[in-house]
Amino acid sequence: MADRMGMLIDASKCMGCRGCQVACKQWNDLPATKTAFSGSYENPPQIEGNTWTKVKFSEDRQSDGTVSFRFLKVQCMHCTEASCISVCASGAATRMDNGYVIIDQNKCIGCRNCVLACPYQAVAFDPATGTSRKCWSCQNRLENNLQPACVKTCPSGALGFGKREDMLALAKKRAQELKTAGKDAYIYGEKELGGTNIMYVLDAPPKVYGLPENPKPATAGVSTNWMGVLVGAGIMAFAPFKILFSDKSTGVNKTPEAGVNKNA
Repeated sequence: MADRMGMLIDASKCMGCRGCQVACKQWNDLPATKTAFSGSYENPPQIEGNTWTKVKFSEDRQSDGTVSFRFLKVQCMHCTEASCISVCASGAATRMDNGYVIIDQNKCIGCRNCVLACPYQAVAFDPATGTSRKCWSCQNRLENNLQPACVKTCPSGALGFGKREDMLALAKKRAQELKTAGKDAYIYGEKELGGTNIMYVLDAPPKVYGLPENPKPATAGVSTNWMGVLVGAGIMAFAPFKILFSDKSTGVNKTPEAGVNKNA
């Protein structure tokens, strides 16, 4: 089995430039989405079918009345106890040997169980493809010994990538540095949901960054009861039901993680 890989996100170093958002869009050929600001520079407001990562802006109000922003890159956490895998009706959500979770676009029927089950709201339905989509950690780059596009482009050194055990060691070292500086440092993802492939070094409690403090994995029971009937009917039933679930019955991209240039 391949080494389990991991990404380390140091929230204390993130400056909110959103270069990671742009790099993700560029590499994966994802279209831009027209949105509007709503009291914050955060944009777009949530993960979408064609937006797989974004920088979350959180206001930190001090007792003296001053306000500052905290920034956090959010995306699929690639959980060990992955709810999306547990509830997937068609077997489209699977784990790769390197630990990352992907959604096979050829198998996804667009039932959206994974969208409802994800504790991080990191999976979204894409009306253009009729499937659920999310960060896949640029697997075509990893296959060619390249870092994920977001890591490669980060100008502040907030993102790191390598073997998960090495990233965890760096996280512990950085957390100790922050604690020495008087910060309430926390390593998020070391143990949550069995340990996630994406880990954070935070300089404040998870709730300050809008992260669930005790996320629970969903089970297959989250799936609608009639979904079991559909699966029992056999693979031939998937195609018509995919059309039923989809907002559009045409234009479904059949390539793995739709929109990726495999030859890039």
